[in-house]
Amino acid sequence: MHNLITDVRGVRVGHADDVTAATGVTAAIFERPTIASAAVLGGAPGSRDTALLLPEMTVEHIDAIVLSGGSAWGLGAADGVMSWLASQGRGFPVGSFRVPIVPQAILFDLGNGGDKRWARGEGETPYRELGAKAAAAAAESFALGTAGAGYGATTAGLKGGIGSASARAATGQIVGALVAVNAVGSATIGDGPHFWAAPYERDGEFGGLGWPTAIAPDDLGLRFKGSTGQNTTIALVATDAALTKPQARRLALAAHDGLARALRPVHAPLDGDIVFAAATGYSGAPSDAFALTELCATAADVLARAVARGVHAATALPFPKALPAWRDRFGG
Repeated sequence: MHNLITDVRGVRVGHADDVTAATGVTAAIFERPTIASAAVLGGAPGSRDTALLLPEMTVEHIDAIVLSGGSAWGLGAADGVMSWLASQGRGFPVGSFRVPIVPQAILFDLGNGGDKRWARGEGETPYRELGAKAAAAAAESFALGTAGAGYGATTAGLKGGIGSASARAATGQIVGALVAVNAVGSATIGDGPHFWAAPYERDGEFGGLGWPTAIAPDDLGLRFKGSTGQNTTIALVATDAALTKPQARRLALAAHDGLARALRPVHAPLDGDIVFAAATGYSGAPSDAFALTELCATAADVLARAVARGVHAATALPFPKALPAWRDRFGG
């Protein structure tokens, strides 16, 4: 166990960044077609092919999930991932063709100081190329913090980033989370270093500080970042359990509890919070509804931890007025 979503058998993750533009793409590639669904609870989502993940839709299996910066311009990243998958002979069979199934979610990182000239109508976006590079880079190990879709991510007062975590559920099956933290709210309590996700921390993975001795009324005041639309936390939870598509939908819904534990506020009208859920099936089905509940609870816990890890691992962008990283303010 490496405390990454890639502890789930059948999942690999790759990043690609554009340093000048301060944006990037993260691709989760599945080794074989995989059952998946999703739940959208934010009020301002940006996504591609999420409708086909509804339980009643025909296509049940996907080949990859893409998380990207760039706001709506970032949706081109899935094109690059599809091209790479097609070169590997992957995809849903349609006659003599195969169509890779690649749902995607995007976050808003246009205002972080990077040179995003395509947003001014100057030149082409980099996202198709970044998507192909991220897919080709997919591996068991990958960076946390300022990388991939989290490269340009921010929160209220601190740099955001890519986070991941994993755990073995009481059923014996593994659950992992991958998240790009670009929240309208805060992952930390008040103006201090303590994370809202502290009760779920394992082995000091995001500083080992626990909660403060007391949480003052001012600490519960809402802290907001930016203005309309400059937000969204996008995530994937995966398990090696064998689930049906409706069960994967239930896993995605339950995992949103992890966002609620780790961020304040969350699921706001200005957020586009999306959680994808995938089940690679290598360890067999949960035995009953109680076993599925164990997986759902574990998914919420690992996603909360992944959020805190993403903020804890981030480094600040090298631009004037860039938000500080957690480590800049509170030490390593």
